Amino acid sequence: MLPKQQKKIPVTAEIVDLGSSDDEGGQGAAAEFSNYVNKPSNNAKLQSKPPNAQAAVPIANNVNNRSIESRSFWKAGAYEIGPSKSTSFQGDLEHARVHPKFLHSNATSHKWAFGAIAELLDNAVDEIGSGATFVKVDRIYNAKDNSPALLFQDDGGGMDPEGIRKCMSLGYSSKTSSTTIGQYGNGFKTSTMRLGADVIVFSRAIQSGRATQSVGLLSYTFLRRTGQDDVIVPMVDFDISNHWAEPIIYSSKDDWSSNLNTILEWSPFASKDDLMLQFENIGSHGTKIVIYNLWLNDEGIYELNFDDDQEDIRLRDEANRGNPSKTHKRVLELQSHISYRIRFSLRAYASILYLRKFTNFKIILRGKPVQQLYIADDLKYSKAIMYRPTVGVASKEVMVETTIGFIKEAPALGVCGFNVYHKNRLIRPFWKVTADGSSRGHGVVGVLEANFIEPAHDKQDFERSSLFSKLEMRLKQMVMEYWKGHCHLVGHQPDGINKSNLRNQSTVQPRDGANMQKQSATDSHMHPVRPVIDLADDLQHQLPGQQTGTSGTSGSGKSPTVTGPVAGSAGEASLDGLNSRSIDQISEENIQLFNRCHEYIEKEVELKKTIEEMENELEETRNKCARLSSHLESQRMQVITRQRS
Repeated sequence: MLPKQQKKIPVTAEIVDLGSSDDEGGQGAAAEFSNYVNKPSNNAKLQSKPPNAQAAVPIANNVNNRSIESRSFWKAGAYEIGPSKSTSFQGDLEHARVHPKFLHSNATSHKWAFGAIAELLDNAVDEIGSGATFVKVDRIYNAKDNSPALLFQDDGGGMDPEGIRKCMSLGYSSKTSSTTIGQYGNGFKTSTMRLGADVIVFSRAIQSGRATQSVGLLSYTFLRRTGQDDVIVPMVDFDISNHWAEPIIYSSKDDWSSNLNTILEWSPFASKDDLMLQFENIGSHGTKIVIYNLWLNDEGIYELNFDDDQEDIRLRDEANRGNPSKTHKRVLELQSHISYRIRFSLRAYASILYLRKFTNFKIILRGKPVQQLYIADDLKYSKAIMYRPTVGVASKEVMVETTIGFIKEAPALGVCGFNVYHKNRLIRPFWKVTADGSSRGHGVVGVLEANFIEPAHDKQDFERSSLFSKLEMRLKQMVMEYWKGHCHLVGHQPDGINKSNLRNQSTVQPRDGANMQKQSATDSHMHPVRPVIDLADDLQHQLPGQQTGTSGTSGSGKSPTVTGPVAGSAGEASLDGLNSRSIDQISEENIQLFNRCHEYIEKEVELKKTIEEMENELEETRNKCARLSSHLESQRMQVITRQRS
């Protein structure tokens, strides 16, 4: 049977009403899990090293795996929902309810585990204004089953009893500052549930001279196994103003004890003493978050890899893509670049996560501070470009500075794209705005802070809006303008075709096959743009009314030669006309046409809105006329009636 305290949920437990319960996993399974997790703890604190060698094995094959049907995050929400329980009381109003399954579906907004970790880092960074100087991220161990857990700890202002309840509530956010990253009040719930099935929070705070410490448990395992149809968050609070922990009782001692027993039953801590020891290294204020029952991948291995690098946390599936022993050297060089490493290395991702370098704050990952990297510092031939988008109903103009330049590895690596931040936080890393397959823009990287557009809820992209579309088009234009004036500085062949180049390259000396292949590879490496001779050949085929020349390769490995109209006066005249309109000019004209088209679309929308408003006014006027006509007719009939009488 379930413990008595789980049959009666105290009033003080935070409840977000969630829909019906499931009929899976009856009391027998819950009792089996309860007997397992209630083993006496041999260690009061969460351990930074595994108690035994077997615990270090990444495959989670212990009994705790049966706590929920699937330990893979993307499958954990796939279970049947049984009939709902009636929880209405006399005098209660009807209200919408959400099932505990919502905790999982809500967390699927994070497609990427590092996006969830970034949310928790954001919460710590927002505490800088409250005096926070660090946030620690580390792997620790659950003393009950030796499984790995994820620790986040900061020395910010912490949360008082009211604050921790707001933190655990869905959709509530008290952050109103224009500088704070958090705004939706959903990040803590989505991020913790994306990383593991369960999380326990410890927090100390001093508010109005009163020192408190609080513990809250958000456990998907507990909710599932006890068949709850509400999100129940057991919490206990203590007043420590007098240097000892005095329980804060809101309703009754029994309810407080029931909350405590539920926490001890389903958390990594088997006793109240174990629980209290977690506050020892928090200090007078701060917050500690422990996420346990971490999710596995489809192969049954922990999604987060703590073993390959003792100073990093890696995404196992991303890091294992490809076979390094069979990978080409060029590809290995690309994979060593920060733009690629952020896909699987938390240390690399955290290094560029925030635009401005901290002066008195550190992100400490597995005992070693993360060195912040400002991408713009490493750019060659960088320049600042001002962009002034018009935002808001009042057509307010803001100013955005974009730093653009070549990466230091250019032209060897074709990494490109813009790193777009919002309120100091990276939203889109290396956003490629140029067309796929085009070599223009290779090696060009930009950095900007776009506070005038809104990020999506997972903060990994921006909401699609007209402002976003305009920004994308402006960034494309920046790349093309910068490329036109600077590509030759790193060895790229400038755009455009001139007659002297065509004449100098119109005849290519024969070479043997081996040397030809070697030179072709070198040319391709140094000049990603199509060779001028090939482009000229394409152009002459496109000239109307011109006789096509011959070009090709012979069986002896000779390179192609350009003959025919290019050498003649008529051909030169035609090419001169084409050269006057370079590819760059055509592209710029296309952008201008696109912008004009976008403006016309906006005007069309405005006109349709105006027409709709005028039609509504016309309809209202017609109704008024009908009412006036009816009133006049009524008055006329009354006058006629009085005259007859």
